[in-house]
Amino acid sequence: MNVYENIVIFNVALSDEEVEAALGKIKALITGNGGEIITQQIWGRRKLAYEINKHKRGLYIFLVFKVPPAAIKKLEEFYRVFDAVIKQMMIKRSAKAEYLEKLESLPEPPEQKAEAKDV
Repeated sequence: MNVYENIVIFNVALSDEEVEAALGKIKALITGNGGEIITQQIWGRRKLAYEINKHKRGLYIFLVFKVPPAAIKKLEEFYRVFDAVIKQMMIKRSAKAEYLEKLESLPEPPEQKAEAKDV
């Protein structure tokens, strides 16, 4: 199995319950295809770097998981038709123990500072 990093940007208009349900569907798809969730971090609602489909803000979720390569295509197809997801990016990482140890030692991301207003 390969290790993958996945950043998913959800629609910011979703309630916390809807986000948990959507995240549950993603996790079920990963584990249902023989995968294993290594870590999950909710980075929170943030301003997007650029507007995506008329969205200016999004809810960022970071996942690291092990899954067979055949399951990646199913996951990408799911993201394509799942309306709650604005954008996603998946990166294949090596399954080396050093990478996983480094990942576990990372602190939680800092809180986003208030946006400065131009005067």
